[in-house]
Amino acid sequence: MPDARPVRQYGPGDLLLVRHAPAATGGRLCGRADPPLPSPGETIAAAMAALGRELAPIRRRAASPARRCVETARRLWPSGPAPETDPRLWEQHFGAWEGRPYSDLPDLGPLARPALAARRPPGGESFNDLCDRALPALWAWREAALAEPVAIVAHAGTVGAALAMVLGSPAAGLAFAVEPLSLTHLHCSADGGIAVVATNRPAS
Repeated sequence: MPDARPVRQYGPGDLLLVRHAPAATGGRLCGRADPPLPSPGETIAAAMAALGRELAPIRRRAASPARRCVETARRLWPSGPAPETDPRLWEQHFGAWEGRPYSDLPDLGPLARPALAARRPPGGESFNDLCDRALPALWAWREAALAEPVAIVAHAGTVGAALAMVLGSPAAGLAFAVEPLSLTHLHCSADGGIAVVATNRPAS
């Protein structure tokens, strides 16, 4: 039977950020590496269908150019306007750590969040660098959301950068879990304010 639950209503000021669906990473760290999405199992397919119903009315759509984000967006929105791809929304570049099994990554030991945000992998970006790159894009999409709701499909790091934008600190953006296909809802006001309505929320 079709899902009869009412669809959430979004309006001007609403900025919705979705982390892409689980990708075929093979247990490896993937920032700029670009694995595809596997065929979804029943649970993932149901979650994508629910999220697609919720976000279907939103006509202003954006995505990271990563294949896993573009493919997620296509599955969420099989019809209607294609999302605008914005390269500033890419995940953090992990440099020499890209593509390595998690078990082979260096043990950084206990790091306070400010030190972790500043840690730059060899040849890559720190989380601070990601925020410097992504924040101008996120502010631009925030301005667009004042006129009509905007939905963005991107990465855990990008969502963390958006939360850092609200809280005024990259380190604070690392305090949040961001699961695949979770939704983070920000509400933006014309005076420049941004309120966090929800983070890491599964599809309703």
